[in-house]
Amino acid sequence: MRAALVAGDEAGHAFPAFALAQRLTAAGHSAVVFTGRRWSGVDLGAAEVAELPGLAAADDDDDADAGAKLSTRAARMATALAPELAGRFDVVIGDVITKAGGWGAELAGIGWVELSPHPLYEQSRGLPPIGMGLAAGTTAGGRLRDRLLRALSARAVAAGDRQRRSARESVGLPADERPAARLIATLPALEVRRPDWPADAHLVGPLLWEPTDVFFDVPQSPGPLVVVAPSTAATGRGDLADTALRGLATDVLGRPARVVLSGLGVASAADLRDGAGAGVAALVAGTGRQDEVLTKAAVAVCGAGHGMLAKALGAGVPVVMVPGGGDQRELSARVARLGAGVVVADPDPEQIADAVRRVLDDPGFSVAAQRIAASGTSTVDPVRVVERAAAAGLS
Repeated sequence: MRAALVAGDEAGHAFPAFALAQRLTAAGHSAVVFTGRRWSGVDLGAAEVAELPGLAAADDDDDADAGAKLSTRAARMATALAPELAGRFDVVIGDVITKAGGWGAELAGIGWVELSPHPLYEQSRGLPPIGMGLAAGTTAGGRLRDRLLRALSARAVAAGDRQRRSARESVGLPADERPAARLIATLPALEVRRPDWPADAHLVGPLLWEPTDVFFDVPQSPGPLVVVAPSTAATGRGDLADTALRGLATDVLGRPARVVLSGLGVASAADLRDGAGAGVAALVAGTGRQDEVLTKAAVAVCGAGHGMLAKALGAGVPVVMVPGGGDQRELSARVARLGAGVVVADPDPEQIADAVRRVLDDPGFSVAAQRIAASGTSTVDPVRVVERAAAAGLS
């Protein structure tokens, strides 16, 4: 089977595509990931990386209009991508917000699968609007609240649907999308019960990829190990690293801690020692394998992006979450309701220190994180889903 994977260049969307490409090649298939130029040098083993045509904004693109960004640009990109796909691939896996993947597959006459590298964010008749971070109402008043909120959001949802259909029709596609299946790449515990779960949606577990093979040299001094991972998303809080380090200083936290600051392009520990990290008992910083260091961690401080939450909770590590925009508010609320973390909405060093102390001192947070990790056994194999879609072709 020859598979093309299509994702934008944000790490939270490109990395799951990389992970799935490697699983496909491990199963004996070929895979090419079409993504942003910034990832052209990554090593995916047997899988290849190719540039996604048209990803850069054109002069007349309106990125302030989310619908136009997702749909109008997707239509233009799909027409450029389709010739790259035609005759070369048996199936396409398109990221949920990189609509050009699925649309380009349809233009090329190829069946496709949609990949959501996070929980299912489709609105439901049994839930409040996704993104607000609210639990579903269970009383008459709560259910009424949910109905009213759904009605208020319905206009925006309908406007997005109209933009998407118009953009598809502008390139000769039928109004409605036609994925053969949808891969929901999250831990089952992070999903919420809904009465209208789509029949074509499959929970496949998180698709996680590490951009390096380097292990962190974790300090062996006394104190709990705290992993700090600022968000890679454009909507994440930009000051999380400095604020967290100041909160983890020994005199603020009230105890010595070993801190690993992990991320793409973070400052060195030596530089941080002259600033925010001056009071931390033991500090390491850089780009290293997060999956490995989390096996030793007592708590992770992160921006509540799905990738880092899936890594930490999948390792049974509770979290202190400092959510930014996008889906981080929704995700952090879900984790807090499950008892596996604490949300710090308006962070300062004292608040982060207080949240970290709460997690360290209450074993219930770790127990809840381990329950979430255990839910990962209730998933299906994404490779099998893709194989079935390839065999079915374009419906």
